[in-house]
Amino acid sequence: MIKIIIADDHAVVRKGLIQILLESFPNANIVEVMDAESLLKKIFNETWDLVISDISMPGISGLDILQQIKQYYPKLPVLILSMYSEDLYAIRVLKAGASGFLNKDFVPEQLVSAVNRLLSGKKYITPNIAEKLAGTLALENNKPPHECLSNREFEVFKYIASGQTVSDIASRLSLSVTSISTYRARIIAKMNLKTNADIMLYSIENKLT
Repeated sequence: MIKIIIADDHAVVRKGLIQILLESFPNANIVEVMDAESLLKKIFNETWDLVISDISMPGISGLDILQQIKQYYPKLPVLILSMYSEDLYAIRVLKAGASGFLNKDFVPEQLVSAVNRLLSGKKYITPNIAEKLAGTLALENNKPPHECLSNREFEVFKYIASGQTVSDIASRLSLSVTSISTYRARIIAKMNLKTNADIMLYSIENKLT
C-alpha cells in the first residue's frame, strides 16, 4: 500500500488533493497535516512513500522543512506545491532537494503524472523548469542579487515585496519582529538596496511578484 502524507494549512486544498489522488490511487493510505511541525513528527514516526507539501505554511517554511527531510531521509521523494509560479520557486526547491514542483493552478492530470514519476524514483520537471535549470547552470557565476539570498531571506524578501510589514511577516512565519528585521537587514546588504520601496521595485522589475 502506498503511503502519502500531504501538508497544507488550507483544509480545502488538502481535501482536493486527496480526492484527486484517490481517483488514481484508490488503495493509497493518505494522511493530511496542517503545519510543518506536524509533518515532521509524522515523518519521523512513520514510513512514507511520498511527501506533498505546500511551500508556505505557518512556522517552519516549506523550504526549511524540505532541507530537514532530506537530511534524515535523503531518498524520500518530496513534491513541493506553491501558489507562486515556477519562475519564482522551482529552481530553488529543486536545488534544495525536492523531487518535483507544481504550481497550485495545476490540472489533476499533472498531479497524477508527478506522483507517478516520483513513486517510480524519477523527478518531475516541466519543460519550462528544465529550460530554466539549463540557463541557471550556464549563468551560475553571474547570479542576480536575489539568487544570493538564503531560502529564509528569500521568503522574507517575497513578503516585503508584496507590501507586508515586519510585524505582518513575523506573525505569518511565527518568528519575532527582531528576527524579521535581521533578515531584512541581510537582504538589503546582500542586494545593495536601501528601503522596502527598493525591494518592491526590484521585485517588479525582475518579475518576482
